[in-house]
Amino acid sequence: VQLQASGGGLVQPGGSLRLSCAASGIMVSLSAMSWYRQAPEKQRELVARISVNSSTRYADSVKGRFTISRDNTKNTVFLQMNNLKPEDTAVYYCKSVSLRGSECWGQGTQVTVSS
Repeated sequence: VQLQASGGGLVQPGGSLRLSCAASGIMVSLSAMSWYRQAPEKQRELVARISVNSSTRYADSVKGRFTISRDNTKNTVFLQMNNLKPEDTAVYYCKSVSLRGSECWGQGTQVTVSS
């Protein structure tokens, strides 16, 4: 199983980014897929999750600004991030959990929100 995260970068406050998590070895349609983030000297936190039945869950801090989605044909999960704030600066990780409970983490992608 491999998760390849991409799409991070430097953006000004109020800007947008879209992160991608391309999966191999699993089917994202049959896995619970999540995005986490970890800022310097802070614990890793859940940002958004999409379940097998397509239900979604968001951290309160990103509700209304971030959207998680899944493209089964591309076997990829996305995180659309709008109205970014400096406090969104972190390394973002994707994670999969299979129906059997097996977990896999992708490598992180850095998001920096700064003017």
